[in-house]
Amino acid sequence: MSLFNDTAQANIIGLKNINQSYDGGETYVLENLDFLVEDKPAQGQFVVILGPSGSGKSTILRYIAGLQEPTDGQVLIHDKPITDAKRVGMVFQQYSSLPWMTVLDNVALAMRYQGIPEKERREKAMEIIERVGLAGHEHKFAQYPTLSGGQLQRVAIARSLMANPEILLMDEPFGALDINTRLQMQDLLASIWHEFHPTVVFVTHDISEAVYLGDDIYILKAPPSRFVHHIHVDLPFNRNKETKRDQRFIDLVQEVEDKMLQVGQME
Repeated sequence: MSLFNDTAQANIIGLKNINQSYDGGETYVLENLDFLVEDKPAQGQFVVILGPSGSGKSTILRYIAGLQEPTDGQVLIHDKPITDAKRVGMVFQQYSSLPWMTVLDNVALAMRYQGIPEKERREKAMEIIERVGLAGHEHKFAQYPTLSGGQLQRVAIARSLMANPEILLMDEPFGALDINTRLQMQDLLASIWHEFHPTVVFVTHDISEAVYLGDDIYILKAPPSRFVHHIHVDLPFNRNKETKRDQRFIDLVQEVEDKMLQVGQME
């Protein structure tokens, strides 16, 4: 199944004929993998990747971030090699804030390295801190248990947004959170995406979360992995808890579950 096709719209992300081996070609984690995400300026896209453990989901994010090169194939941003890529932000499942710095200093870090004057970067950082619901915590150290897990992920999201990324990569960012916090973070992320319009590539194991957040869901099979299913999520653009009670949402969750079960039976 090739997902690298010519379209009327420009591409923001393109992975073409990707192969990944860690043992000199005896076995492959990814094989003949193609992946395309169209560029939608002033709108963005929310793309979700599902697949069995070990199928290469995080590896794909590392390619896009420029943190890893495939054994073979091309990784393109705006149809150019990754070395020419514009800003890419990344949020991990593990808390990635610098614990010896305050929330404010963590969020303002990118602007500090850009040479933006302190007064300006603190003002801009506070705007984002307020937007992600951390006002009143800005002078606390970004560490557990001073901040909860959900608050630490808010710090990570705010820090990524301060770099004004075109692409926001999220690797199971809510996987370690309790269910109530996870649901709150889903709504926060959806509202931030609507406001800032990045192209989001989101990895999760939670099918309901994938359907609730995503525009499009892509499913990997077990290694040697490639994408074998693409489901377009035809739900309203603005979603809330009532969306999850809608019959179309329930049908889509069941459809994705069925596809995942099929993937589990593939060799």
